[in-house]
Amino acid sequence: MEPTALALSALLGVVHIILAAQGSNLQRGMIYNGGPRDEAKPPLSGIPGRLDRASRNFQETFPLFAALLLAAMLREVSDWRTVWGAWLYLGARVVYLPLYAAGVFLWRSLVWNVALAGILLLAWAVIYP
Repeated sequence: MEPTALALSALLGVVHIILAAQGSNLQRGMIYNGGPRDEAKPPLSGIPGRLDRASRNFQETFPLFAALLLAAMLREVSDWRTVWGAWLYLGARVVYLPLYAAGVFLWRSLVWNVALAGILLLAWAVIYP
């Protein structure tokens, strides 16, 4: 079960990258994004800006999640903490993306904390098998 959550989380990362890139194309244009980007990039605003920030936020948390889940798998730890940790992280990150894109106040941060709880469960399972 945990390897499936890891693979789906990696695919979610691809979705983040695609959405952020498309948002950037809509605001900055394909000429800018397709070029060498030597000049300063214009800031993104609105939904494209939020998609970009959500993508960067995912890129900050995913390595921690993946490292801990892989460590648990290497230690052959698979219990309620690894299952719940993996699926809490993935589920929360799936919910987080549209909440951030829509600019939903407070709920986005609460959902981020659910993903963090998943990471902490994995850390617990690795440190105290």
